Amino acid sequence: MMVWSRTPGKGDSLQEHGVTLADSIEELANCGVIVLCISRDEDVRAVLASLLPVVQPGTLFIDHSTTSPGAAMEFHQTCQAHDCAFLDAPITGGSMGAQAGTLTIFCGGTEESYARALPVMTPYAKRTAHVGRAGAGQMMKMANQIAVGGALIGLCESLAFAEKAGLDLALTRELLSGGAAGSWAFDNYGPKILNRDWTPGFRVDHQRKDFGYCLEAADQLGIAIPATALTDELLSALDRVGRSGDTTAALFDVLSGRVPQE
Repeated sequence: MMVWSRTPGKGDSLQEHGVTLADSIEELANCGVIVLCISRDEDVRAVLASLLPVVQPGTLFIDHSTTSPGAAMEFHQTCQAHDCAFLDAPITGGSMGAQAGTLTIFCGGTEESYARALPVMTPYAKRTAHVGRAGAGQMMKMANQIAVGGALIGLCESLAFAEKAGLDLALTRELLSGGAAGSWAFDNYGPKILNRDWTPGFRVDHQRKDFGYCLEAADQLGIAIPATALTDELLSALDRVGRSGDTTAALFDVLSGRVPQE
């Protein structure tokens, strides 16, 4: 296995697991399957621009980045024009899920591409699904992020209310997470709020990037997603005070009044 990172030194720890670190992205050219996990549309576009002129025909790109659905369709077409295949395969489960091998992966593209990608993805995923044609993986990720935003604001608003009411936050989190109010956010972000641990996790700026894609896709579909828009607006308060690198659970500080909303 060969790995290249845009950030020098970021992949160094993988060497003890037998991974070869590439000095340049072009060294990946002879790999028949190339897995991407970066950030924005423009990042994936730049990586493909570097690799497509040098890879072998038939190379499969598995893209775990979260991009806009429209860009994913573009990437499929670009790869097809170079006799390569592309699978938009965004992930959910966070860094904790990646380390535990419990990610869920939404895959858009041909059934053939999905079948080729499956043995590669299985070691780090608890579930994968072929959800449709090109771009469908990213559409499913948008639906996921809309739900994530609702759970996040529900958690932070609930605990901010409980704190203001003088309730014990640890007991509140314990009792609510075991009933109808329970969610992944309560289980995983609740302890971070209690400990005032704002290390990611999933960063505010990354969440807002995803919300931007959600809002763009919703506008194209002619559907309103007001809860997502509100959560994005509230998270912007953390950006304004220089906390874009905090975990999204830091939204608690906005709803509890520690960070002004405007």
